Amino acid sequence: MHVILGATGKVGRTTVASLRDAGVPIRAVLRDPAKAQAFSDLGCEIAIADLNDHQALVAAMNGASAVQVICPVDVRVEHAYSKMLVTIEALGEALAAANPPLVLAISDYGAEQSSGTGVTMIFHALEARLRKLQSRLIFLRSAEHMENWARLAKAAAGSGVLPSFYHPLTKLLPTVSAFDVGSIAAELLQEKWDAKLRIVHAEGPRRYTPNDVAAAIGLLAGRDVVARPLPETEWQTALMRAGLSESYAELLVELYTAHNAGKIDAESDVGQIRRGRTELLDALRPLLGA
Repeated sequence: MHVILGATGKVGRTTVASLRDAGVPIRAVLRDPAKAQAFSDLGCEIAIADLNDHQALVAAMNGASAVQVICPVDVRVEHAYSKMLVTIEALGEALAAANPPLVLAISDYGAEQSSGTGVTMIFHALEARLRKLQSRLIFLRSAEHMENWARLAKAAAGSGVLPSFYHPLTKLLPTVSAFDVGSIAAELLQEKWDAKLRIVHAEGPRRYTPNDVAAAIGLLAGRDVVARPLPETEWQTALMRAGLSESYAELLVELYTAHNAGKIDAESDVGQIRRGRTELLDALRPLLGA
């Protein structure tokens, strides 16, 4: 029995579908019972649990041969980092109580760094907490999801300008489709290996610059789209205008700063890189309705 937390997200849903296609028994852990039918139709067991409900979460994971976890991030919550640490500790305590043989955690490029990486520090904390478990571990560190360009892509398709937090515009960025991350996770959960810890980086078939992203949007929108660097002095305001809390926006500003300084990448000489098949153009096409 494989237990999938965050089953309704892009990553989790793809892992569930891939494993069910392979005939693997799945227990999908959901917060919202209204979403259960789609997973029942796939042949999944259903467990209803919140990450902060210790008893329900342990019950959902009991008897599992493997558990896939992903740390949900609330971009609107105040005190974002400290709130996430509370959730990570609750998850760690539940995993310790259930004690599954294997835990696969969806992590992030740069998670090995202990400071100065903004949002990625959440994944550093997650990995540190999970290392305390008796379970064997897979850390699947994901490059930034291509789907994260959705909001900016829609605006750029209308205006012809893609504002970029990444500088310079020729900077090659590691990126991957969230759906490919889910597929790679499913592959890893079915592989046999003996090490206590396995680190795998998930990245797309190639890297893209902000100029490449603008060109792809333009091709799909049928118009010229150019990338323009957004001045750092405007980052915080722009992020908060998009609906992010002040504290989460601050974490993203620090992350973009680290990215532009070349600090966010696959950890050198550690683990391996698994490449998804989805090209940026194909990831953006459904986002733009093209």
